[in-house]
Amino acid sequence: MSQPGLEQVVVAGGGIGGLAAALACARQGMSVQVLERAAQLSEVGAGIQIGPNVTRILKAWGLGDSLALVATFPKFLQARDAQTGQVLGRLRLGERAQAFYGAPYATIHRADLQDLLHTAAQASGVDVRLSQTVKGWRESAGELEVDTQDGANLKASALIGADGVWSTVRQQLLGDAPARFTGHLAYRALLPQADLPAQLRTDEVTVWMGPRLHVVHYPVRSGQWLNLVAIVHGVKPEQSQEWDQAGNTLALMQAMGAVSQDLRERLASVPDWRQWALHDREPLSAASQMVQGRVALLGDAAHPMRPYLAQGAGMAIEDAQVLAQSLNAGSASVIQQLQAYAKQRWARNARVQARAIRNGHIFHAQGLAALSRNLSMRLMGERVMDVPWLYGGGPISGSK
Repeated sequence: MSQPGLEQVVVAGGGIGGLAAALACARQGMSVQVLERAAQLSEVGAGIQIGPNVTRILKAWGLGDSLALVATFPKFLQARDAQTGQVLGRLRLGERAQAFYGAPYATIHRADLQDLLHTAAQASGVDVRLSQTVKGWRESAGELEVDTQDGANLKASALIGADGVWSTVRQQLLGDAPARFTGHLAYRALLPQADLPAQLRTDEVTVWMGPRLHVVHYPVRSGQWLNLVAIVHGVKPEQSQEWDQAGNTLALMQAMGAVSQDLRERLASVPDWRQWALHDREPLSAASQMVQGRVALLGDAAHPMRPYLAQGAGMAIEDAQVLAQSLNAGSASVIQQLQAYAKQRWARNARVQARAIRNGHIFHAQGLAALSRNLSMRLMGERVMDVPWLYGGGPISGSK
């Protein structure tokens, strides 16, 4: 049941984080409005990986069956040397993830996950308003008055900034510097598996690691499509905030340098790449970076992170679960409830941010560092590839 005085939650942003927050709050009986700047909901990008810490939450929200219809559930994750092609280690997913963590490891297209959350949110009574952006807010008589760019004024008990790495809510709330360019460029592609030669089709997650580069590919859309992401070091392109830019195959191949024939063949099978300049922030250092007063940040607006732990969407969904639980907790004031949310979330998000940065150094290692990485993976395999503190933790624990 919603708490006395918690009449309206306004969520800025209709992406995965914003819709997850809206759904989680609506499931607790709250009235929720989502303001999305785009004229229609559309998730750019391609595939994402969601670990057991995330699928466990989606299942708790009643979305397990819907997820099963659109996701893929790989049985293995394998790591390979990008230069030699050698398999360095394998992590069992599939039944092992279910047994160890009580939930599966899944791969899914971003648009499919967004559609799933959008459908569930609307069925729970969430009001999604398109072509609307938060212009500002002020507190009056114990509630917020949220102004939008088109002149609307909304009354709210709380405002949730889930408007991404270039969050306008964050800018107004914290007034800090923009997200930083990481020095890494991501090239993404999505291909029908039926169009690929048999030897290039796969039902596994594969990570190729090499000097100043790595490539990951895995199936999405029930295994019918293959998602490929190649990340290299490079110069920040112009208009980097546009996020999705036309990639250049020749530039990617040049940045890759000498890689194994198998990997080069996979990259050459892609007719068109889309390029992203990757941005992040320093790991969070305090709860106050996520909440001030009646305004809270969630997902990339609070803690944009590098993709080397595959947890950007995952942390947003974890945020959403804890946010809803906090806003439905006891007789505390809304301000106290939001502070409780931030206190529960900031340290875990900071740990994931830091681990993602560390993983990037490991993936892109050169020389002796790369040799040490390869040896460790060959000797210890799953023991260095698994992350029990991540997959078994979170707001709904399923670890054993």
